[in-house]
Amino acid sequence: MNTLTPLAPTGTAKKRRIGPVLTLAFLAPFIAEVLSGATRMSVIIALVPEMMVWGGGALLARELVRRWGGRWPSLLMLGLGLSIADEFIIQQTSLAPLPFPGALGGYGRMWGVNWIYFLFMLGYESVWVVLVPVQVTELLFPERRNDSWLRKWGIVRACWLFMVGSFMAYFGWVKRARIMILHMAPYQPRWTTLFAGVWTILLLAATAYLLRRTGHEAPGRAAPWAWVVGIVVLAMGFPWYWLMKLQFSPSSASHPPFWIPIAVCVAWAGVAYLLFRRWTSTSAWSDLHGWAAAFAATMVCMVAGFLGSGSWSRVDLVGKIILNVAAVVGFFLILKRIRQSRLTITY
Repeated sequence: MNTLTPLAPTGTAKKRRIGPVLTLAFLAPFIAEVLSGATRMSVIIALVPEMMVWGGGALLARELVRRWGGRWPSLLMLGLGLSIADEFIIQQTSLAPLPFPGALGGYGRMWGVNWIYFLFMLGYESVWVVLVPVQVTELLFPERRNDSWLRKWGIVRACWLFMVGSFMAYFGWVKRARIMILHMAPYQPRWTTLFAGVWTILLLAATAYLLRRTGHEAPGRAAPWAWVVGIVVLAMGFPWYWLMKLQFSPSSASHPPFWIPIAVCVAWAGVAYLLFRRWTSTSAWSDLHGWAAAFAATMVCMVAGFLGSGSWSRVDLVGKIILNVAAVVGFFLILKRIRQSRLTITY
């Protein structure tokens, strides 16, 4: 891992910093929410607080990892912490009874937690909100990938925007949408569950710091072909939606006990983590590999996002198709530049 590049206090340096900052703040919710169809054109105004929460959270997580001299395993831990913050504290979706039409609210619910839904979101939000957008942003700004993007007041502003966005998301979902639109009764999570969530976030932050030296380059180890990386991401990404299939199936009568899919998917995630930690800890891992992983992961969320599109309006469906096609075009423009520049990835 290279040391952080000193930033000259010039207008040019400021412009070079603001580009990746704004890009990551936009891409974090755009990839995870808009391209997937979770946030559709009819409610696109929700992108504003999402940029503050998801974009601000991803930006702060990357900033910490860069200042620690860490790599993606540390970023993953902070991404898991961001997911828990949203699922337990901000929107509390994994704690309150599921309000979504067709959801099996009782399946996987124990001790005040929707475990099937929570596990899916834990993996989804840490990867598609944090890891993938950070990777794409650093591919777009390769000369800035080893730098810190925020100074002291930038961190303060990012924290303030994150807190304001979190309150907007909390109030808009917990106090408005759930009660006034979805007609759910008000719900107050147990204080012990909230307390456990806060301590888990702190534990994950400590783990991220301890893992800051994990995954650094091991010379002499070969990396797979980039197209193999993409296929593996597709093969390991789509099965994660099995959790959502179970949660939204018509009946739970034929479902296995909920701890079985949880155990299977935790093991599945562990295999993916170990595999990519081995692959990315070689000097042969390049921008092309990073592009293949990010592109394949984005394809997973875009394609799987159509599973719930049967009840969408025409505007929402057409809007998603257009944005998905635009995203694919954008990825291939990045690929064209990678092949021209032949830079070596360091994240």
